[in-house]
Amino acid sequence: MSEVLALARELIARPSVTPEDAGCQAMVAERLRRAGFACESMRHGAVDNLWATHGNGGPVLVLLGHTDVVPPGPREAWASDPFVPEIRDGMLYGRGAADMKGSVAAFVVALERFVAAHPAHPGTVALLLTSDEEGDAIDGVRRVAETFRERGQRIDWCITGEPSSTARLGDLLRVGRRGSLSGALRVRGVQGHVAYPEQARNPVHEALAALAELTGRRWDEGYESFPPTSLQVSNVAAGTGATNVIPGALRVDFNLRYNPHWDAPRLESEIEAMLARHGLDFELRWHRSGEPFFTPEGPLRAAAREVLSEVAGAAPEESTGGGTSDARFIAPLGAQCIEVGPVNASIHKVDEHMSVADLEALPGLYLALVEKLLVG
Repeated sequence: MSEVLALARELIARPSVTPEDAGCQAMVAERLRRAGFACESMRHGAVDNLWATHGNGGPVLVLLGHTDVVPPGPREAWASDPFVPEIRDGMLYGRGAADMKGSVAAFVVALERFVAAHPAHPGTVALLLTSDEEGDAIDGVRRVAETFRERGQRIDWCITGEPSSTARLGDLLRVGRRGSLSGALRVRGVQGHVAYPEQARNPVHEALAALAELTGRRWDEGYESFPPTSLQVSNVAAGTGATNVIPGALRVDFNLRYNPHWDAPRLESEIEAMLARHGLDFELRWHRSGEPFFTPEGPLRAAAREVLSEVAGAAPEESTGGGTSDARFIAPLGAQCIEVGPVNASIHKVDEHMSVADLEALPGLYLALVEKLLVG
């Protein structure tokens, strides 16, 4: 059994459902200490974070990942226990195989190989892990980034191991991510009997025109490789359950995925002003998940393009699509960020899996990236 496969299996066997780490980071830290890394545990609340570094000065290259996983769902729906790694038909099955314990294992093996081959390498190579990527992302990389800002910790380049590939390993290079902003809107009315509407005020009726404007607006035409900003309503609720009662309140949850044309304060201001123009009696609570980031052409993108072209046999698609990742907290520190990882077809699903061949290719991919950036 290969070194990376053995480590990935050990990690999958630990049921580290957010925010639990289940000892994954301690195991990684012990290995990296033996390889000469300085390891710092940064626990905040119920969240474990690991910062492991080798070398000194700049440039500083960080490999970024997470040890937490989403819940497996009904165990009986899985063909095998989600926390008992199993290989079937060349695939490694288990919760976290693709998202992202396979990448974490590959990071560790790549770093061990790198410092063994280049013990006096230029600059600093680092690994940052959290157990709060799949959850609220409050006490994970967000909090660590605040500490880095206070310390003046420099980060030049960041490679996140999120599952970014689509059909085959290396076919997509993520060079940015959209921002994410969620709104919880409550429109107040006056409850009453449907037969006496003059004695009530229906918040659903009052909000319809505003919601039509909100959902029908074209926010922009995109930005470089970013798609246009999108607003999607995710939940709508009103009423008591009775058909003869005008509801006293309407709740609408929505989310914006936005490109660098916008930032959260401007979007919040625009939407609040629009709701006020419609004369609604409302309250609106916001949750800012992260601002958009974009890595322009430079050494990081060039190195990744070259390495992925060799792995996949063709130049990768360079994309800013998908959801969010913890790189959104590292980019504001001044770092250029990319995401490179395995095929994402089974992530968060029952019977999550990853190709064993892809897993065994990942350490070489990450090692090649680190060597191109730090030793040329």
